[in-house]
Amino acid sequence: MTSTAIGFVGLGNMGGRIARVLVDSGRPVLGYDVAADRAPAAGAEPAASPAAVAAATDLILLSLPDSTVVEQVVLGGDGLIDGLIDALHAGQVVVDLSTASPESTRRISARLAELGVDYLDAGISGGASAAEKGTLTLMVGGPPSALEAARPALEVISARIFHCGESGAGHTTKLLNNFLNAVSLAATAEVMVAAKKAGLDLEVLLDVVNHSSGVNFATQNRFPKIIKGDYLQGGLSNTLMLKDVILYTELLGQLGVAGLNASGPVASFGLARALGYADQISNTVVDALGDISGGVRLYDQGERAS
Repeated sequence: MTSTAIGFVGLGNMGGRIARVLVDSGRPVLGYDVAADRAPAAGAEPAASPAAVAAATDLILLSLPDSTVVEQVVLGGDGLIDGLIDALHAGQVVVDLSTASPESTRRISARLAELGVDYLDAGISGGASAAEKGTLTLMVGGPPSALEAARPALEVISARIFHCGESGAGHTTKLLNNFLNAVSLAATAEVMVAAKKAGLDLEVLLDVVNHSSGVNFATQNRFPKIIKGDYLQGGLSNTLMLKDVILYTELLGQLGVAGLNASGPVASFGLARALGYADQISNTVVDALGDISGGVRLYDQGERAS
């Protein structure tokens, strides 16, 4: 790679934080987002289009909402005629940090391979806090040689990088991880609402669970904050969590695997969307469950922390 700037398309909730870490590390970023103010807010030099990013950089990172948007940005069309593909050239590496359909990922990878461009699917985990600290976990699919080329930049934004296999393996791994995250969050939210209505001390309950067989990421990292009114803003929204669970069920259908446990998180995050929490952090699923359980809130006084 010869260009010193890193290209970045999608500078929203997660992408903006990741780009800021790169900039603060001394790596210039050329960024594009449909919201023009996001590039300068992340410390990136604004680009006029995805194609402009592709024309000026050798390594391009994507952080986008779903596969439909990823395909538009990479392949163009649907009103975005100057996608990356209009300016990509042999030797470049595109890294998709989005949560996307593995099937779509493989299609994009095959198309870009015709141009001599490597495409890595790099699912991320750790949430907004890890994005801000540069301590994300990356699960990567695609050519090992492309990962090694991108590694110096990826190591700036992550604490752990796992090569999971061929194209699509990173996004497959991400969907499996996100499903377990969705199950534990939705189930723990339900338990916490029940505990509140039962009059239990929520701090004591969490202490018990975290030293017992019910322990999970939500009990350890989310609810100790939520019961004090801090919903850890900046993470995955209820809409995106629901999207990820649906992608998981589609994956199971393609693999021919029985999916017996998806109905709970689909119902929980679907409820949150229906009750007005669509664009709020998925931790607010506990408030949606509380709403239909008699207006229960886990915290008793003051405003929730920002």
